[in-house]
Amino acid sequence: MRLPSLPPRRPALPLERGERLLAWAAIAPAEGEAVDDGPVPSPQSAIGGTRVALYLPHRLPWEQIASADWDADSGLLRVTEVGTFGEVRPVHLRRLTGADRLLQLVRERVTASIAVHRQVAVRDGLSVRIIARRPPTGADEPTWFVEYDAALDPDDPAVAAIVDDALARARADLEV
Repeated sequence: MRLPSLPPRRPALPLERGERLLAWAAIAPAEGEAVDDGPVPSPQSAIGGTRVALYLPHRLPWEQIASADWDADSGLLRVTEVGTFGEVRPVHLRRLTGADRLLQLVRERVTASIAVHRQVAVRDGLSVRIIARRPPTGADEPTWFVEYDAALDPDDPAVAAIVDDALARARADLEV
């Protein structure tokens, strides 16, 4: 399979030491906004991805991305960060051009960071999702998350018991 070509100019994103930009896309200017025609696109005019993180231009490790959705009609990339239960998850919206290769990288890296994803029935058609995310370096232990359906109360002892049991089984399966 042949990858689409990258936009011609590599953006000046603030990569961490040892990281290499694998794919990038230009942020489409807002209507009436001037386009950056400099020799190297500024970090504010592009986003990019390395093996370990997405640069928006701030660094967001792949395992910290809960979801990334692409709307081809509008050219809008929506990146939602993993969050804390009960708090609003950070969402980043970027309208992009020339994003084909970056979108392939985002899809592959976010999917690769998922070590475990289980949906566990709780009651009355409601469920929780048990998720373990692992950084691509493999150096760290996985980070575990529980996503609750909106009608579930994580403080309910019956719900907590089901979640504790499901987490224990998932951890045991991952260690095998």
